[in-house]
Order: sequence, then structure tokens, then C-alpha cells
Amino acid sequence: MFILTKIADLVQIPPSQFEQHSRVAIENIINAKYSNRVIQKIGLCICMYDLLWASEGLIGHGNGLVNVNVEFRMLVFRPFKSEILFGKITKADADGLKIRTDFFEEIFVPYTELPPNTEYDHNEHVWVWVVDDVRMHYDKNEMVRFQVTDEIWNDQAPESGEQEAIDQAKKNSPYSISGTMIADGLGVCLWWGGDDDEVVDPIT
Repeated sequence: MFILTKIADLVQIPPSQFEQHSRVAIENIINAKYSNRVIQKIGLCICMYDLLWASEGLIGHGNGLVNVNVEFRMLVFRPFKSEILFGKITKADADGLKIRTDFFEEIFVPYTELPPNTEYDHNEHVWVWVVDDVRMHYDKNEMVRFQVTDEIWNDQAPESGEQEAIDQAKKNSPYSISGTMIADGLGVCLWWGGDDDEVVDPIT
């Protein structure tokens, strides 16, 4: 689910942070810049893992900023294909199910990746798995287990400088995940027996 990726960058420490230890100031600036940011083909940055190297600071002309070249490792969310994850259902429509973890919301399970005999109830806006005349609902906020099938990357750079192109680019999520719930053991966790206490809820 998580990987470490090495990044080199230039950090600029403002005078307001000179009272802090340099390492603390560098970590704060890196986290402010990268946390919750998607880097194309790498993943969603969570936080700095460790600082590998930092140069001597050089004061910039006219602004008082201290420039420091750094190398660090970033903790990144990027599950691999076929990995099993937990999440909660946030929305259901005729196309499938939207799922989230406690820090990532761009997860989608299309209706084609739900078990056979699963149907959409247009009145209740919920998917229902029918097994031996028993109707089992994929209710909103249910904890589910799903398998990653694909990842989708979108470059949010607009095609032109026009406002319409900029707005359209922002609508596309830079990183999203597709999943499946067809196999046995996937889907709503409570369906598959065992003590409820055995299901660890990672969502707050």
C-alpha cells in the first residue's frame, strides 16, 4: 500500500523559522509542500519519512531566505495491482460504487466488477447482491474489502490558458484507483463470517 520514494529539492527557510532547529524547519517545509499532493506515476504523498542529506544554507539576496538543497524519502500511498484493501462505501449509482479510505477518496468499483446476480435498486440508490433469494445490500458507510485492478493518472496541466480549460483540468482527479469485489471474501466484510472484532476498521 505504501512505498518510499527518494526526492531531491531546494528548500527555502524563511526568517520566521530561524528559531527552529534546521532539521525541524526543513521537515515542516517539505511536508507543507508535498503532503496530500499527487506526483504523477509515483502516488499520493503522505509525509516525509527521513532526511538523507542537506547542504549548507545560503542566504538569498534581498529576501533573507536560506536556500538548502536536500535529499529525502517521502512516504507515498500507491497500492499495487491485486492488493487487497479496506474502505467504506461513500456513494452508489448505476455505474458502481465509490469507496474511500481515511485519506484517499478516489476509489471506484464499476458494476461489472460486482458479483453475478448483483442489481441496482433505483429507489434506494443501493446495489444489492441476491443469493438464494436473500438480498444483501452494499449500504453507504459499510466497511468493504476490495482488490485493486488498475490505477488511472490524469495530468492536470490545462490544454490552454483559457479559464474553461483550466477549470476542466481541475475536475479530473490526478490519481484514482479501480477495484473489484467479484471474488469470494471481497465485498461487505460482515458477509464473510467470523467475529466482528476481527475486522479492523482503518477508517475514522
